[in-house]
Parts: sequence; C-alpha cells; structure tokens
Amino acid sequence: MTTQDSARAILEHVGGAANVASLHHCSTRLRFTLADDSQADEAALKATPGVIGVVLGTQTQVIVGSGVNDYFREIEKIRAGGGGRAAARVDAAQPKLTVKRAGSVFMDFVVGVFTPIIPAVAGAGIFKSFLILAVALGWLQTTDQTYQVLTAIPDAVFFFLPLLVTYTAAKKLDVNIPLALGIVGLLVFPTFAGLLTQEGGVALFGLAVPAIAYNAQVFPPILAVLLLAVVERFARRISPSVISTFLVPLICFVVVAPATIFLLGPLGFFLGTLLTGAMLWLYGTLGWIAVALMAAALPFIVSVGMHKAFIPPTVATMASAGKESFYLVASLAHNLAEAGSSLAIAVRTKNKTLRGTAISSGISAFFGITEPALYGVTLQNRRAIISVVIGAFVGGSYLGIAAISAFALVSPGAASISMFIDMANPWNLLHAVIGALVAMVTSFIVSLVIWKDSDSATVRLLEQQAGTSTPVSTGGIVAPMTGEVIALEKVDDPVFSGGILGPGVAIRPTDGEVRAPISGTVSSLLPSRHALGILGDDGLEVLVHVGLDTVRLEGAPFTAHVAQGDRVEAGQHVLTADLAAIEAAGLDITTPVVVLNGDAYDVAPLVTGRVAAGAALLSTDEKETANGIA
Repeated sequence: MTTQDSARAILEHVGGAANVASLHHCSTRLRFTLADDSQADEAALKATPGVIGVVLGTQTQVIVGSGVNDYFREIEKIRAGGGGRAAARVDAAQPKLTVKRAGSVFMDFVVGVFTPIIPAVAGAGIFKSFLILAVALGWLQTTDQTYQVLTAIPDAVFFFLPLLVTYTAAKKLDVNIPLALGIVGLLVFPTFAGLLTQEGGVALFGLAVPAIAYNAQVFPPILAVLLLAVVERFARRISPSVISTFLVPLICFVVVAPATIFLLGPLGFFLGTLLTGAMLWLYGTLGWIAVALMAAALPFIVSVGMHKAFIPPTVATMASAGKESFYLVASLAHNLAEAGSSLAIAVRTKNKTLRGTAISSGISAFFGITEPALYGVTLQNRRAIISVVIGAFVGGSYLGIAAISAFALVSPGAASISMFIDMANPWNLLHAVIGALVAMVTSFIVSLVIWKDSDSATVRLLEQQAGTSTPVSTGGIVAPMTGEVIALEKVDDPVFSGGILGPGVAIRPTDGEVRAPISGTVSSLLPSRHALGILGDDGLEVLVHVGLDTVRLEGAPFTAHVAQGDRVEAGQHVLTADLAAIEAAGLDITTPVVVLNGDAYDVAPLVTGRVAAGAALLSTDEKETANGIA
C-alpha cells in the first residue's frame, strides 16, 4: 500500500474529511481535532499500513514515524480536493464544550502555534552551538567580523520570535496575517523600543507605557492575535463592504494596538515570566530530583502527546535565559534510555521481526526520535518499559546533579548533542554526553537482564500472526476475532448449535475488530452488516456471524470496511462491531464461524481457549470420494 493509499485510509478511519475540524503534525504523528471523536476507529487505524500507533484522548493522534510530512501532505490534498476543509467548517456539528473538549482545543492551539516555529528555533540554536564550538576550537574569534555576521543569523531568529509566533497564531486563528504582523511588529520596532528605553520613558494620552523589551517574547503576540481575531470578525460584520478594505484594519489598529501596548503586552510578558519562573522554581526546589523524575515520567507523557504542553514554557525559558535546564535535559535521558532498551531487546529476542523493529527504533531514539521505540517496542512490553524508566531516572539523576543546560530547542540525541555546548562551561557538553551514555547503558543492561520473549506481548502477537501465513493442511481458517473459542454446539441458537448451516466453532469476542477468516471474495454482506460471507479461492465458503439475532439491530452497531464483491486477504480488517452496544441491546455477542459448504470438507478446530484475531482456528481438508475426487 502506497503512502497515498494509507493516507486515504487514515482519513476514512477518523470519520472522513467532514469530521476533521483541523489537522496538524509534529515530528512523528498526525494530530486530528475531530468534530465527533467517536467516529475514530482505533482498530482500523492501527491496522493501516504505515501506522505505528494510535492515541485517543484530547486529540486523535496517529503515529506514522519520520514520514509524517508525506502523510500530512497527502491527507491535506485529499481534504482540499474533496472540499474537506469547507465541509469540516460548515457541515460538521460543533461539539459541546466539555472539559475534555476544552483540553483538546488548548492542545490543538499550542501545537498549531508552536510546532511550526520549532524548525527555525532548533536550526538557529544548533547553528549557534556550532559557532560556539568553532570559537572553542580556535577557528574563530568573537571579535572577528565573520563571527559577528554569522552569529547575527541565529540571533535574528530569537529577536524576531514574536513575529514568528504572530504568523503561526494568525494562521491558526484564520486572522489576516499581514495585519497581525503589522500590529505586533510595533513591539519589536526599533523606534518604539527606543522610546521605551529613553530616560523617563514615554506616555500615550498621558498614560505611561510599560517599559518592556519584547524581543524573544512569545506570549504577548499570542494574546494580541487572540484579541485581533475577535475584533477583526466584529469589524467585518459592522463594516459596509465598499469601505471594509480600509475600515476593518483601521478598527483593528485603533483597538488592538493600544490594548497590546497597555494590557496584553505586559500581561503576556508577566505570563512568560511566571511560567519560566515556575520551571526554574521546580528545578531550584527539587534540584536533580526534578530532572530525574521528569525523565522517568516522559515515556508516559510522550505516549499521550502531552509533552507538547511543555513547549511554551520551554520556548519562553530559552528565549529569556538563553538556556534551559529541565525539560530538554530530562528528554536527553529519556531518549537515550529508549535507545538502550530497544537495542538490548534486539540482542536478546529470538523473534526476527521484533529484532528488526527494535534495531531501527533504537537507532531512531539514539538520534532523538522516540515514537518508533515507544509504540513499536517499549510501551507494549512491561519489562522493556521498566528498563526505560530505570535508565531514564539514573541518567536524569546524573544530568541533574551535573547541572546540565541545553542551548537549543530541539529533540536531544546524538545528532543534536551540540545543543549542550556552553562557551562559558566546556564541561557542560562532556557531562551531557556522559549522562546520555549513563541512561543508555543502564537501560541496555537492565533490559538485557530482565527481557524474556515468553513474557512479551509483542512476541506473542508476532508469533500468532506468523502462524496465519502458513497453510493449515490443504487449507485453513484463521480467527476473525480475538476472544474465547467455544464449541459450536454450545451456542444458544439451534441453527448454529445443530450444525444446520455447517460445521465450525464460535468465539466470545473481547473486542469488536472483525478480520477476514480466509482469502477470497466477499460473497454476502447484508445491509444489517452483522454477518459476512467469504468465498475462498479454493471454493471454501465461510460465514462469520457477529452476535446472535443481531439482525434486529439493523446495522446500528456495525461498520463495514469492505463491500460485497470485494477481494479480501486472510486477516484483513473487514468489519467493526460495537460489542457494548450489542450487549446493551440485550443480545449475545457470541460469534459463530462456520463453513457453509462443510459437506465437502473435514473441518476440525485447531485451538481451544483464548485465540487472537489472525491466529489459526480451523483446519479444512477436502474430503475424498471413492475415486479420489473430492
């Protein structure tokens, strides 16, 4: 399946373009804000090729790894081509403002504003760290004109950070971008800054203007754009269309600029100072313990996407102090601990598929991108996550005790280790390297010692999946659902228990994901979608009947992912059933799996007890007649 096909499938499984209120992405995950969260099909998303993991919560997050840009572009093409954005804005029902929805809106705004500026800020920080390294090695002198010109490049990024934030905030809030830049540009305009710093300050209408240096600030422009969004919409409503071209911006300048000068600018400056002070207070109060605890908690924070909430205070701290000693330092310990655990598992496991995943994920985490390791290896395995937590805590403790600081806003790893170069303290980089190695080696050793394939959920799943690729006798049926296998005669329905429809077994499912039991063509799929028949390539015909008497529900708890006549492969996701809704209707969720033309086959169960979807379930040998012809 191509990236375009996977992108189309992802969009379909989040409820389609009309259900997407907004879409953003970070380094490895697509972040959907949906009008109706219940339309997101977690099982179908996880089954989509290219999807590493799915997180449902304040946002629907689909983790796709380093190719996230390609998926994002393809989905945006589909949305734009099909009128998805317009549909999302006009047709999608606006959900009620709940606590969960408020959190979703906040996180969506934070991601939309800060994520796009990270490449510029990260690149500037790394660029400056290389200049510092050049000075330390004697290649450049701080008095050289070459150094002064080159250092102006990254310094300009931080000086004009308010304008970068203004651009992304205006784009996020659908505000006129040049107008927003024009208003907020006042805060960094040299003439205005000169008036504020002159002796005695400056007054407007007799009121003293607060003397604040707004360069490198992020919260004043955000507050200004928030007010501008309200004022601009109001001005458009009251302005006659013939003069709105100049009247709307005039109203915005008259209202928003003074409000920014007297209220929003100082308030944003105070907010930034408060958040920066809070992080410094936490670090100053708990010291190295704060870094160690943060590092140990990061696997769980990152797994639900809440690490993005640390971006605003981290950016504010970096902009005001020029360095950051808490979140980024803890991230270094966590990232390398993920790498150590994954690489140790690659050494210990006997499963070739897991070994390949662990090697690639470990290398990715070593260079600062942890999602492949988190979702592909460690979060799924108890012993692996234990080793990560221990390694991150030990490495974070060393980094905290050594009082390490970061000087660039980028995900810490081997590729970005120069972010810890400190001209005033050469030991900072050395201790950062040592702390990273401590985290990695500790996690590696712990994982090497405690890892057991027999206790790995990932290995069990991979082994079950591998079993489906090997033919059972001359043919075979795989389990369409995960659950408990029971004899067909125990089914509380005489049609099935009496073998009237054919031989087979039944499954009491534990989740609603239904997969194709054989490869072939969908021969029957009723409008009620409660049952699916597949005609195999060798003539075998199998029926999967989800629940008993569920035809009465008229399709309400079922979602079909295929249509009659479609070609399917064994193990392919074909239906989704809402088991809770079926049981709430007072119906039995027991799912018979029967061979409709069983007279021509010897059908025998291959498993008792619990079975995973996709694992071998029934053998089906063709019967022989006296002349040897079935």
